[in-house]
Amino acid sequence: MSRVARLILEPLRVDHAVEMVDVLGDSALYEFTGGEPPTLEALSARHVSQIRGVSSDGTEEWRNWIVRSAATSETIGYVQATIRSEPRSADLAWVIGTRWWGRGYATEAASSAVELLREDDVAHFTAHISPGHDASERVAQKLGLHPTAQLVDGEVVWAMHDPTDV
Repeated sequence: MSRVARLILEPLRVDHAVEMVDVLGDSALYEFTGGEPPTLEALSARHVSQIRGVSSDGTEEWRNWIVRSAATSETIGYVQATIRSEPRSADLAWVIGTRWWGRGYATEAASSAVELLREDDVAHFTAHISPGHDASERVAQKLGLHPTAQLVDGEVVWAMHDPTDV
């Protein structure tokens, strides 16, 4: 568990699905990414897969954290990283429930994840962001990521390299 000023990042567990199904229940969350709110059963199954921590072929590590308010312990979202080893890099993703938008929680959660990953020798970071998703673009900018010319599944790849790794 990692605690920062206003948030707690707690490693994902299967039973977090009960709390997260409400956070992920607002269809507004899927405006840019597509899809729809998960059922409790689908979310529980996803958590089972995610907590394995490694892809079936062993080429990726997965880190998933539930984001809680430090003041209330209420679950407000999640942050995750897919880590590859050559070079050691992480693709970041963050989701904060709509009730908590506009308060800087996504930036704080993603920044905390970056710091945790740097402690694990990750120096390169990316995020895939749908064009026009202004809120996620602002988070990426605050993390020090910059848009690249690369598109993956219609999303712009934003990238940051640790300046000490150049």
